[in-house]
Amino acid sequence: MSGAASGGHRLLRAIRTGDTPLVKNLLLRDSDDPDLMDTAFCLAVTTYSGHIAQLLLDHGADPGRCGQEALPSLREAVDSGSPALVEALLDHRIRGRYSRSEFLELRDLARCRHERGVESELRRRTGSQDGLVHTRVPDDEYFSVGAYTLGRTTVRDGHAAILTRFEELLGIRTPFGDLMARALDHDQNHRAWGSATILLARRRDEETWTAAAALRTHPEPSSRLFGAEVLRLTHLFDESEADTFAGPALDLFTAWSTEEEDLAVLTEVLVALGEHTHPRAEAALLGHAGHPDVRVRRVVARGLGTWAGPLAGDVRDALLALLTDTDAQTRRNACLKVAEGRDRGPVLADAMAALLDDADHQVQATAVYGLALHDDERCVRGAQRLPPAPPGTWHAHEHELDAVWRYERRRDGH
Repeated sequence: MSGAASGGHRLLRAIRTGDTPLVKNLLLRDSDDPDLMDTAFCLAVTTYSGHIAQLLLDHGADPGRCGQEALPSLREAVDSGSPALVEALLDHRIRGRYSRSEFLELRDLARCRHERGVESELRRRTGSQDGLVHTRVPDDEYFSVGAYTLGRTTVRDGHAAILTRFEELLGIRTPFGDLMARALDHDQNHRAWGSATILLARRRDEETWTAAAALRTHPEPSSRLFGAEVLRLTHLFDESEADTFAGPALDLFTAWSTEEEDLAVLTEVLVALGEHTHPRAEAALLGHAGHPDVRVRRVVARGLGTWAGPLAGDVRDALLALLTDTDAQTRRNACLKVAEGRDRGPVLADAMAALLDDADHQVQATAVYGLALHDDERCVRGAQRLPPAPPGTWHAHEHELDAVWRYERRRDGH
């Protein structure tokens, strides 16, 4: 059996077993065969693996080459409760297969399933009063959904996100309060939450901004968190030269960071400040660099040092401290910020070199990457000490090793 054929069989087996990490690994190694990508996409969709179908679309699968009879119907996808599966079947290359009247019917179906709830729907389908088995499963690269199983029937709880998607396709402007209510039925990592905040942020209008900003003083932390995320994404998605929301966002989040007591909300506010290249944002972040909660320190490490050129003394001191934090992810975030910054001071290179002996391999790899970007010879020794990839797999540190290779070419005059 040829290597390509063997790789194809491994990919299809990984899809059948739902092994997402292996699918990602195999796609990184080889996704140049369009026929294999299309076959794999059809398999992912027919096995209701919407998140894997999305991965395959990202790697070149063309659903337009899949016959309509080879795919489940869009109605079946809605019934499944997987937003990613629905989205895969709504790919722009095959969206024309459906009429507006079908979209209206499916919107009503999604609303019905959402309002009825997963448990009621499962008991209606099965007639069983046994206990439900609940797990959390990935829906796409960023969000997850709940999967509920009763007997041999499984339904995911993504109908709120599916409803939101069909309303968007139909040009229906769903009220802010309705989208917020759908989100608050779940947590921040759920697809229903993400669908609501992203849709609202993309509106980029004063009505939505005002509604979200008013939540800053809401007594419920979940509502404040929702408002903060909508505001953050509104600024983040503003690609106009005017950058209309930059000033209001900076003012609001700078003040908010001094008064928020809930850790999840504070973290979101600090993430927002890290997306501003302004001294006021950096000063607000610095005020939390020594926060006792690791989630806050991780965000500060990721957000500091956004200015081009040498770092201010207090910013450099904070990053040096975060490079020695007790939390590995905080160290890695700080190292990555130093690595990609334009301050090439020796003290920063030495601090990254100290991480070549870190107990965490991801921190080690980031230090290697940073030293390579800083043209520091110590990256070569560090790369040699990284753990090898398991046989037959893609090297986990390929990106970092590529930076070392590029450094060596610069060093040798190539």
